[in-house]
Formats: sequence, structure tokens, C-alpha cells
Amino acid sequence: MNRVYLFPIIISAFLLLIDLYVYQGFKVLIAHQSPSVQKILKITFWLITATSLILVWFSGGRADGKHKNLPVIARSFFIVQYAPKFFSLIFLLVDDIMRLFKWVYRFFAPPAEALIEKTGGIPRSEFLMTAGAVTAATLIGGFSYGIAKGAHNYNIRRRQVALKNLPKTFHGLKIVQLSDIHSGSFWNKRAVEGGVEMAINEKPDIILFTGDLVNDVATEMRDYKPVFEKLKAPLGVYSVLGNHDYGDYVPWRDLTSKQRNLDDLKQVQAEMGWRLLMNETVNLKVNNEVLDIVGIENWGAKGRFPKYGDLALALKDTEPEVAKILLSHDPSHWRAQVLKDYPQIGLMLAGHTHGMQFGVEIPGIKWSPIKYMYPEWADLYTEGDQHLYVNRGFGYLGFPGRVGIAPEITVIELVSVA
Repeated sequence: MNRVYLFPIIISAFLLLIDLYVYQGFKVLIAHQSPSVQKILKITFWLITATSLILVWFSGGRADGKHKNLPVIARSFFIVQYAPKFFSLIFLLVDDIMRLFKWVYRFFAPPAEALIEKTGGIPRSEFLMTAGAVTAATLIGGFSYGIAKGAHNYNIRRRQVALKNLPKTFHGLKIVQLSDIHSGSFWNKRAVEGGVEMAINEKPDIILFTGDLVNDVATEMRDYKPVFEKLKAPLGVYSVLGNHDYGDYVPWRDLTSKQRNLDDLKQVQAEMGWRLLMNETVNLKVNNEVLDIVGIENWGAKGRFPKYGDLALALKDTEPEVAKILLSHDPSHWRAQVLKDYPQIGLMLAGHTHGMQFGVEIPGIKWSPIKYMYPEWADLYTEGDQHLYVNRGFGYLGFPGRVGIAPEITVIELVSVA
């Protein structure tokens, strides 16, 4: 069987088993309704399930071409439908484990004690079923809000960074950092334009982009190039590549096609006026004083993310005493290499994590599941004279929304060390 079809079939079969299991709890919840209402609710349950299983076949496509929004719509419906079911499974499993223990107890209980037990089967716990339903309903609401509102609820986060060896000319320099645009995931162009306008209205001195302009292919930027080419700054716009920009997750016909796609992406950035840094350094010179902007290709220390970057090459012709800002997509690079071997880099800017697009950020609480893979997953981190800022991302990937972790426009003001 063709592998293209095998994967959706396996996924559909797995999800159908989950639906059959969840349906048992669903019947308990609606048992008090009239027979006609029960019938309507059961039909609705399976109609939604059937729709979700059909959409599995479309959810893996790329957001490009004539039906570019279909994969986004499919993933949205699919996630809102199944993510809550996975959580409700916890309550169902707890209930079934409790029922198993009761059944075992009744089976081995002495006759006198067994007579005390009620005859007949052991019913499901209505409390656990209700708790599971409430949890699922809450998650459905949360994920729905995350798609409808959270996906483009852009937040401006302001930080001041004291940079060692920063020349007086660059004291007060305003940086706007963007990261993880993932243009192939967008479904609301007007909202994206609003986010870009927010960045422009900050009137930055320089704009720095830390990778993942697209999900997979350069053509994803076709509709969004006119939007992002509006980003301008007196000292320029500089960028690096992220792991998604190389097209590594696409089954190309040959290496030539893959390289052509990467060349096209580089050309898109050049046409937008962005200076793409490929393991190199640009010397910003103002009033005969210098600030180095260092940019490397993707370098990841976690998972199987590639190490295309070469920081030693990028720093080859630079002076150690000149203040440096490093653009490196993956924050794991900071602890794995930068902190240990390159003390001359005062500030590294990264992205990549998206804050997993799911978490909690309220006063006193900052949490996302991504922290268990990336200790430095969002905001500013400092060790000695070295700093790392991890942008939460402008766009989104996979899940077409955000819950608790807002898309970010970072504004950093550089100040000299007193």
C-alpha cells in the first residue's frame, strides 16, 4: 500500500477507537435525557466524528496553492475535536480502573460481604463522567478562543539589556525582534498586517529576525511578501534561517529542487530588503563606533534539529572587544556553545520554541510544557555578562492558534554597562 495513504488510515483507525471509548462515557452523560434527545445527541456525536476523520486526510497538506486554507481549517477542526477527548480519556480510564478493582473485590469477597453489594453490573461513576465532560468543554472553549483570537493577539514585550563594551553611540539603540513567522500557517491576512504595523509603529533603529520565515517552501511567502517588506529601519533589517527554512521536512524529487527552494527563499528576503546572514558578521558603524551583528545558520542542540551554523566562521574576522549581538534561531545553542566558548557575545537573540503555543503566563506564573525540553524557552535570561532573549514567535505551526502564550513583538533597548 502507498505510504501516502497508509499513515492517514492508521491515524483514522486509532482515532476511531478513541471515539468508541469516549462514546461509552458520553452515553452515561446523556442517559437522563429523553429518548428523542438522546438520539439527536448520538447522531451529532458521530457526525462530528465522521467529519473529523475525513479531515485527517487534508490536515497534513501544505498551506499553498488554490486550496491553501484547507489544511489550516482541517487542523483547526481536528484539534478542537480531539485534544479535549484525549484529556477526557483520563477520567474514563480512572473510572474503568476503579470499576475493575470493584469487580475483582466482588469476585473474591466472602459470601457475607458479597451479599451487601448490589446485584447487577458495576455502573460508571457519573461524577467522573461529568468531570471529564466539563474538562473537555473547557478545553474546547480554550482551543476555539486560541484559534479565533489568540493566534493574532500580538503582544509587545519590552526589555532593557545592559551590553558590555557597548559604544556610547549605541546607548539607547532600539531593536525590534521578530521570529518564527511561519507564513504558510496564516489564515487571517488582515490580522497579520496589523501585527506588522505594530512593529513598524515602534520606530526601531534596527529590526532583527531570528528564523523560520516559512513552514516548508518559499512559495508560502507569495501573498505575504508585500506585508513583510514594509518592515524598514534606519540601520536595516537582518535575518537568519531557522530549521523550517531549509525545506528539510518536504519529500523533494531531488536535491536540486530542494536547493532551488532555498535559493528562492533567500531571494524573497533580498527582495524584501532583508540582509540574510549566513555564518557571517556585519559591522554597524555609526560615528566611527562599531557594533557587530552576527548571524549563523540553524544550530540546534536538542532533538534532531540540524547544525548548519558555524559560529567560529562567522566570528573569524571580528575583534573580541567589539560588542556583539548574535542571531541564532535555536535557544539551545546558547547554553551548548555560546556560554562555554564565546564570552565575547553579549546578547543572543533566538526563537524556535513558540512557547509551544500553549501555557500560562500570568503575574507570578510562567509555564509551558516546552520548558521540559528547553530550559530557556521564552523571555530574557542572563548569566554573567551574557544575555539570551527567546522570542515567543510571531506566527504558529501545527495548531493554528495560541492558548495562553501570545504571539510576540520584542522591543529591546540597549544600554551601556555602568
